[in-house]
Amino acid sequence: MSNIQLIIEERAADIGQFLVGRLLPFRQKRMVGPFIYIDHMGPVKMSERENFDVMPHPHIGLSTLTYLFEGSIMHRDSIGSEVEIKPGAVNWMTAGKGIVHSERTPEYLRHSSKNMHGLQIWVALPRALEQMEPGFAHINEEAIPTWQDGTVQYKLIAGEAFGRVSPVPVHSKFFLLEIKSSTTQTLNIGHALYGESGLYILEGGIESDQINYGPKQVLVAKESSLCRFTIQANSTIYLFGGEPFPEERFIDWNFVSSNKELIEAAKQKWEVQCFDKVIGDETDFVPYPTRIKK
Repeated sequence: MSNIQLIIEERAADIGQFLVGRLLPFRQKRMVGPFIYIDHMGPVKMSERENFDVMPHPHIGLSTLTYLFEGSIMHRDSIGSEVEIKPGAVNWMTAGKGIVHSERTPEYLRHSSKNMHGLQIWVALPRALEQMEPGFAHINEEAIPTWQDGTVQYKLIAGEAFGRVSPVPVHSKFFLLEIKSSTTQTLNIGHALYGESGLYILEGGIESDQINYGPKQVLVAKESSLCRFTIQANSTIYLFGGEPFPEERFIDWNFVSSNKELIEAAKQKWEVQCFDKVIGDETDFVPYPTRIKK
């Protein structure tokens, strides 16, 4: 019997500047563990006249995780954080009761050709922490746990698994793992996982129950403890999941909460521009979608 409960195909979504591949949420599976939103950005080539400019916009009730394969993003936010995100590092921003941030091509790259490729992820906060003070952490690549098992390389981007803990300061029990293999190998790793689990294929492929799966697919497992598959040579995959929350989460634009009233209050607060401004990027902002004039 197959352990795959659901297959989610990457779908094009417009984030206002270019198209991304939307993985979560999905109509049949809104969350996997505490993961509520995953976008695959790129790969995209930008000319010297094109730049990545996501203007200031707000969040509540979640943490954002940005992980790049190629390119560079300058992150600024309303609590004063300003850092350049480079490939392999983890950018972790916790919105809590409210934060505003912008993501742009760094100034020194704005007039040259460039590539962009990575993952943008939202992790919902536990109900008791949805109104916590906002926070920010940037973890350099060398601080992230990595290990080798034969020809398979593991990287624990965030959370805990395999008896290891990532230094990313998370607020619930989950895991986000990068797995790369230079050869075809059968992996039986369910003992290291817990809660719900999903598998995203970035490149290469896997075989499970004599069925082959390729890039731009998320496979959601019926039981994470039964996670066993064959990874093909020269493949890169991401395992994500963890303990699900007992309460439903609602999502409206950039706002996530177990309480619809908190979302409505945040929408009204943003519409009258009462959120704190992004320090160093105070002028521009993204309007709430229904208020955009055609």
